[in-house]
Amino acid sequence: MTAALAWSDAVTAAQLFAIDPVGTGGVLVRSRAGPVRDRWVTILRAALPISQPLKHLPLHIADGRLLGGLDLNATLLAGRPVAERGLLAEADGGVLMVAMAERLPSAAAVHITAAMDAREMIVERDGLSLRMPARFGVIALDEGLDDEFAPGSLGDRLGFHVDLNDIPIREAGEFAMDRAAISAARERLSTLRTNEKQAEAMCTAAAALGIVSLRAPMLALRVACASAALSAHDEVDQDDIALAARLVLAPRALVFPQEQEPEHPEQPQEQPPSESADNDKADTDNPDLDRALDEVILAAVQAALPPDVLAALRGSSMRSRGRSQGKAGALQKSNKRGRPAGVSRGELRGGAKLNVIETLRAAAPWQPLRRREAAASGETSRPRILIRKDDFRISRFKQRTETTTIFVVDASGSAALHRLAEAKGAVELLLADCYIRRDQVALIAFRGSAAELLLPPTRSLARAKRSLAGLPGGGGTPLAAGLDAAFALSDSIRRKGQTPTVIVLTDGRANIARDGSQGRPRAEEDAINAARQLRMADITTVLVDTSPRPGASGGALAKEMGARYLTMPHADATTLSKAVLASMA
Repeated sequence: MTAALAWSDAVTAAQLFAIDPVGTGGVLVRSRAGPVRDRWVTILRAALPISQPLKHLPLHIADGRLLGGLDLNATLLAGRPVAERGLLAEADGGVLMVAMAERLPSAAAVHITAAMDAREMIVERDGLSLRMPARFGVIALDEGLDDEFAPGSLGDRLGFHVDLNDIPIREAGEFAMDRAAISAARERLSTLRTNEKQAEAMCTAAAALGIVSLRAPMLALRVACASAALSAHDEVDQDDIALAARLVLAPRALVFPQEQEPEHPEQPQEQPPSESADNDKADTDNPDLDRALDEVILAAVQAALPPDVLAALRGSSMRSRGRSQGKAGALQKSNKRGRPAGVSRGELRGGAKLNVIETLRAAAPWQPLRRREAAASGETSRPRILIRKDDFRISRFKQRTETTTIFVVDASGSAALHRLAEAKGAVELLLADCYIRRDQVALIAFRGSAAELLLPPTRSLARAKRSLAGLPGGGGTPLAAGLDAAFALSDSIRRKGQTPTVIVLTDGRANIARDGSQGRPRAEEDAINAARQLRMADITTVLVDTSPRPGASGGALAKEMGARYLTMPHADATTLSKAVLASMA
């Protein structure tokens, strides 16, 4: 699909959305800020009615402003609870524009999708009970990079998915929107309905494309009605269904539809020359006459998919889109620093921070009752606002802790020596990534009869290279000692408020016990006990089996450890580092 055709589809999506914002759900615009996106937004605004509200959603909007509730200023002035409408209720009958949708907090995404499903806001908070209509469409501007995406729950409810990143400005031509035609299409929309055959064909095509959500074909049928209304059709025809499939199903396609060939092809019967010529002429005039509607839909979707996407879909049955890994550390609650995570009732101690606004909001509904109580008790002098201990609201924060990756390397014997170069390369690759992730890396080697901490937690690449350069090898396999050392280091890291991740590179064949004595049965029992210790501590662990022929010992050890088991007898440094990052995601 060319850039000019992609831009034409994007403009068509804007027109159809303007006709039925609530029914089509909205538009997910995958585009970084730039002139192409600005021009598309300008075209969309020109298509929307002037009287229709267009509300912008701030990224970190408070729940009270989003949902509605108590109007604090009006309540304090009036001396009685006064309710205010939230942003979602204010967008009723219009459009809600969400900028930087890839960073939309999960709580805000839940509130938006719940309002889209119920088409009303039900608020039970601050001593108020509110029920307000909230019928709106959503324009989600997704500015994320390759591994950053808007919440899937929100994208599933938006009928159109538009990607403007690959469209140059020279291909983004101006389109004059006819508000009168769009207004007439809005009035005509209520008279159009799809039939059962069209709905069945759309669902069949969605299933063939690997789309499991039922919202996709439902939204496509609404788009088909909007297309028929815009084209002034008396009913939804095949062209409207094909256009809807192209705009709604194509961006969601997960698999490439397989063509089904008949098992027993029928031999064509001989016809008289005159009849054969007439049939050929009829087939030429109506090429889609005998084609099933679902085949027409699949053909329209296939025409809208770029060639590189088709190649990727042929090679893989599913396409996974993971969010950016970012920090891998665990989230911890705090009352001192971090990102805001709401408020809670509490006391002013231990460095807790008082949220003045929420404290006043909690006290406001009780002011009339407290004034009457104060007057009945004979108090003559009292403050303007009566606040009690139960009204105190403490700000809560959350922050992601720093992560330390601990490599536990089996340096015993000739087979383990072959893995040391790979371990060195993996540690160096992870250290390079640590400059971005702000993580640390440590290295523990076990050989002979004990384990040794060769590299304490650090981000220094030069220090890591110096420590790894002189790593010796040979001797027995004190696997239990290595796991005990990893547990001790992980425990100390946790005490500092950080998150440990343990990566064990071994063949799992222990032959040295904890006390240094030789004997495989005792050594394996000690190794299993040490592995269980890591599992009971709930430490994220990955076991890489370095044996040329992985056996049952490595898998059994990983099971006792609660670790992710990777069988990589010929893994290189790059593969090991990728496995580590995947396990930490």
